Amino acid sequence: MRNECVEVKQLYFLNLTFFSAEDEGRTEKATDKKREDARKKGQVAKSQELNTAVLIVGFCAFMLVLAGYMLNNIEQMVTISINGWTEALKQTEVNYFYNLTGKAIMDIIITSAPLWGGLFLIAFLICYIQVGYKPSGKPFEPKFSKMDPLSGLKRIFSAESGFKLLISVGKVIILGYIVYSIIQSRIPTFLKFYDFAPRQILFNLGSTVIYIGFYVGGAFLILSVLDYLYQKHKHEESIKMTKQEVKEEYKNMEGDPQIKGKIKQKMREASMKRMMQAVPEADVIITNPTHFAVAIKYDAEKNSAPIVTAKGVDYVAQKIKEKAKESHIQIVENKPLARALYYTVDLGKEVPPELYGAVAEVLAFVYNLNQKKVDRRK
Repeated sequence: MRNECVEVKQLYFLNLTFFSAEDEGRTEKATDKKREDARKKGQVAKSQELNTAVLIVGFCAFMLVLAGYMLNNIEQMVTISINGWTEALKQTEVNYFYNLTGKAIMDIIITSAPLWGGLFLIAFLICYIQVGYKPSGKPFEPKFSKMDPLSGLKRIFSAESGFKLLISVGKVIILGYIVYSIIQSRIPTFLKFYDFAPRQILFNLGSTVIYIGFYVGGAFLILSVLDYLYQKHKHEESIKMTKQEVKEEYKNMEGDPQIKGKIKQKMREASMKRMMQAVPEADVIITNPTHFAVAIKYDAEKNSAPIVTAKGVDYVAQKIKEKAKESHIQIVENKPLARALYYTVDLGKEVPPELYGAVAEVLAFVYNLNQKKVDRRK
């Protein structure tokens, strides 16, 4: 019997993490590019509950400030309009009646403009604080994938649906408790309405509504903060990426490694070609003699010190020496100086002062050798 119970439990077991990002292989946090792409599509962390709660509190705050002004204006407008309508009906002047009606509607709009303008500003600010300002028409585009029954079942039995249900139940319970408590506390005042003037009755009813609104809005604000945190978590889960997606994005941003390698190879070949073209113009090639080769050129009119026009190690050093022999450039063996020049002086740069003496000796030797060759030809 115990084994049968275990089998039944396993048969109806539902894994609530089935639809999570990890189960789809999306375990990596979204990159900046992924976040920007999602934002362009309108996919942002936003709580509609937070907007509603803030608007409720804002509406009550505006009514608390503007109620007296709006009540006085509406009272005057109603008095003037009723008197004017009565007179217009007596005289059967239809145009005058229409003008009065139009003026009454315009007065209502002007009187309530600060309220609706303030609410619009609040709605804009709370949306801006949540997601910033970047309008997108993507969310309004039709998506036929939403008509998929399987996707609908996923949404029905998802953690999001359960969380929304929990929030909705919580709101109903809180709203019911607040309204019941406040109305119950105001019943003694309501029972005295028969002694109140209409203005007093309206004031008491309005203050009760505003009082309820503040308490309801405050309670909803707490729930909406929880909803916003959940929406933020849900958004982060929805834009997670697989490791392969991260690699592909990095490859697209940085370029294909093979293409980059070919570009670097071409750049090295071009640099090598330019360097080899400078070898015939050198005064001397200093070697170690097996691994290093450095070409030195000195032009007293252009440079204050000798410069390195070419340098290389192993294969490149051999090529420099071969080019030097073809161009009849002197090759001088000096192991310490060749290594020092190779490691401390960049191409096209002057020899540092600490190597002046050693380089000067080599150049003097080469100049003397070249002079002797010239004298022999004479």
